[in-house]
Amino acid sequence: MLVIRRIQVAYHLRVAPDKREAARRAHELHADHCPVARTIGGCVAITTDLEMEDPL
Repeated sequence: MLVIRRIQVAYHLRVAPDKREAARRAHELHADHCPVARTIGGCVAITTDLEMEDPL
């Protein structure tokens, strides 16, 4: 039987430099408002990484 114990999410965003702080704040808060994370968060460890680069 497959048992999922942890999920690693990697976000790769193209964000203008003046919007990066807002993106960081959203990244820090999004799991608290995500229905999936709230549903499985008690039994599955969820971690996220955020990587930002300049838009093309």
